[in-house]
Amino acid sequence: MSLFCDQANEISIQLPHIKLTAKLWGTQDKPLILALHGWLDNADSFLPLSQHLSNYQILAIDWPGHGFSEHRPGHYPLHWIDYLYDLDALLLALPEHQQPVAILGHSMGGIIASAYTAAFPNKVDKLILIEALSPLYEKESKAKQRLNNSFEAHQRYLQSKQNDTNVYRDISVAVNARHKLTALDVAWCEIITERNMKKVDSGVCWRSDPRLKLDSPLRQAYSQVDALMHAHEVETLIICGQQGFSQLRSAIPTAKRWFNRLELKELAGDHHLHMGNAAEVSFAIDHFLSDKDNKRD
Repeated sequence: MSLFCDQANEISIQLPHIKLTAKLWGTQDKPLILALHGWLDNADSFLPLSQHLSNYQILAIDWPGHGFSEHRPGHYPLHWIDYLYDLDALLLALPEHQQPVAILGHSMGGIIASAYTAAFPNKVDKLILIEALSPLYEKESKAKQRLNNSFEAHQRYLQSKQNDTNVYRDISVAVNARHKLTALDVAWCEIITERNMKKVDSGVCWRSDPRLKLDSPLRQAYSQVDALMHAHEVETLIICGQQGFSQLRSAIPTAKRWFNRLELKELAGDHHLHMGNAAEVSFAIDHFLSDKDNKRD
């Protein structure tokens, strides 16, 4: 297959198990960056970066249940490990001449990318993580309560799924709600929210899979994540926002121990600094990808 897009940069990719939609910016004669968005975001969250990374073609997918991509079938609980299979199938589906020179992941997308490259370092040349580090982990003692909480929430979802569609008179209501919840600039909330909503007779409603908001039934222990991430071989750039998640910045010593080839950048911005500070983030990415002799920060 080859990646062709219409005038709106929209494409679809049929994987063996699900159909994904994506945005594609740039021409085929440029090296490809595969961009993976965060939880409840979508491909349009990379629009600001696409306007600065002019030396690259950017393929930004919608994860299943996000944007215009299909939802996972059935009504079973979701788990983050499913995204690893999506990513592997996607890389296999891309044509040889459009294999990515790097995977770029923001937040959840970065979590998936870091875990995938840790397990399969021969499948990815370079890794760029924005406000992300590794799979989430917690104490083993929380496993029973997490499983119980997850199943209880899922049962409530099954009981209410026929009446759980929140309809807004227009998209501005949803935009303002996200702005108040996350403090993300209204302009960026508009970009992300528009792709995650659909029109209905009485207004607009979410097209996102409601299961995305339910807790995962299982989270790994630190020892498991440590074993996975230890001696990470892929050349990696981690970009943190100065006003981003403090937990990420405090985990930098751990990152230095995990990644064998690591470059670190802290730039102005919040958790979505790739939108609010796209120029500086793009410069850091371009420098990282064009520098063949990166050294540990």
